[in-house]
Amino acid sequence: MRKKNEINPKEIYNSRLINSSREKIFSAFSESKHLQNWWGPKGFSNTFNEFNFSKDGVWDFIMHGPDGKDYKNRSIFLEIIKPEKIVVKHISPPHFILTIILDEEDDKTKVGWLQIFETVELRNNIAKFAKDANEENLDRLEKEIALIK
Repeated sequence: MRKKNEINPKEIYNSRLINSSREKIFSAFSESKHLQNWWGPKGFSNTFNEFNFSKDGVWDFIMHGPDGKDYKNRSIFLEIIKPEKIVVKHISPPHFILTIILDEEDDKTKVGWLQIFETVELRNNIAKFAKDANEENLDRLEKEIALIK
């Protein structure tokens, strides 16, 4: 995904080692019944209008914030390699490409979460909250994985 010590000023990168198989984590992303439970920062919920988990498939949803605000989201899946990689183009503002890489490490999986924005300025504005929000997203992912049989 990235070379060690390489820094791109348009990127936000989070990663976490999760005590689960890649297959189980991939299911949490690829199955809407799971994804809608954990997607977004703490306190958010989702309404999925369209979820076509396939190359060029549309993912259209509304994130409901804990403050009562709704955030419309529309994305397209650019690449899916089961159970290794998911690339999503966020086509509603803010525009970015999200690449999720699942790497096996012993009995665990390292989840790499890379967002690349169109400009450094956009990245810097989003980074004010996204780095922590992405960590909250990964917290929620771990909780959802524990429920997957």
